[in-house]
Amino acid sequence: MPMRAQLWLIFLAPVVVLAGLFALGLTIPVPVLGRDYVVRIQLPEPGAPVDLPTIYGPDDRSRPLVVIDPGHGGKDPGASGFGFKEKDVVLGLALALRDRLVEQGGIRVALTREDDRFLVLGERPEIARRMGADLFISLHADSAGEVEGVRGASIYTLSDQASSEAAARFAERENAADRVNGVVIADQSDSVGTILIELAQRRVQETSSEFSGLIVREGADSLNFHPQARRSASLAVLRAPDVPAVLFESGFITNPDEARRLTSEEGKTAFADSMAQAIRVFLARQSRP
Repeated sequence: MPMRAQLWLIFLAPVVVLAGLFALGLTIPVPVLGRDYVVRIQLPEPGAPVDLPTIYGPDDRSRPLVVIDPGHGGKDPGASGFGFKEKDVVLGLALALRDRLVEQGGIRVALTREDDRFLVLGERPEIARRMGADLFISLHADSAGEVEGVRGASIYTLSDQASSEAAARFAERENAADRVNGVVIADQSDSVGTILIELAQRRVQETSSEFSGLIVREGADSLNFHPQARRSASLAVLRAPDVPAVLFESGFITNPDEARRLTSEEGKTAFADSMAQAIRVFLARQSRP
C-alpha cells in the first residue's frame, strides 16, 4: 500500500468508526470515568433562518432597519493602491456608520460582514431581503487604474435597463412568495408575476434615487463628490426589488490623498455623520402616511 494511502487510513479510521457508532446509536464505553458517551450533533430546526447578521440598536421590530454592506472581503480584496485594500477601507467606513447610527438611536443596523470574510455577490442583497430591511447600502471604493488625479465619491442606483431582466429572474425564482413590496404575486402566472415585480422594482428605484439625492445634499459640505456623482447601472447587488438600495463609491483608493482621508478617523467621522443624516431624513420621509 502506498505511503500516502496509509497516512489517509490512519487519520480517517477513527472518524469512520465514530460515524458508524453514531449511526447505529451505540455508545463508547469509558471505564475510567465510569460512564458512556455518544457523539451528538445539534442541527437547526427546518426552515429556521441561519447565518443572518447581528442587529444593533433598539430591540423593537417596529424601528426601521438599515443593512450596510461592506463590499468585497476575504479572498476578494477589491481595488488596491498605496498600501490600502478596498475591502479594509469600506469595512472601516461601515463600522463607523453603524456606530454613529446606534449612538444616535432609533434605528436598527446590521452589517453583511463585520470581519474579513468573503460573501457571494447574490448573498448581499438577499440578506437585506430576508431581514426585512428598509434600506440597503453597499459600500465600495473606486479605482482609476494608472490615471492620476481622479477623485470623488459617487452613488449608483439600479438602471431602468436592468429592471425588466432582473424582475423576470426574480419572479421566476420567487413566484411562490406571498407578496413583494406590498404587491401580491402568489398564484400569478409567470408573465403577470414578472410585470408585478417590475412595477414594485420601479417604485423602489424611485425611492433609491431619492436617497441618492439626499446623500449628495447632506454630504455637500463634508464629502468630496465626483462631478458626475449620481449614476445608474445594472449592478447585481442592487437588484432586490423590494428594498431601496444604493451602491456608494466612497472615493478613489488609487488617489493617495483620498485613500488616506477615507482611512483616517476624521474622514470616517465625516462620512458617518453625513450618511447618517441622509439616512434619517430618508427614513422620516418614508414613514409619512
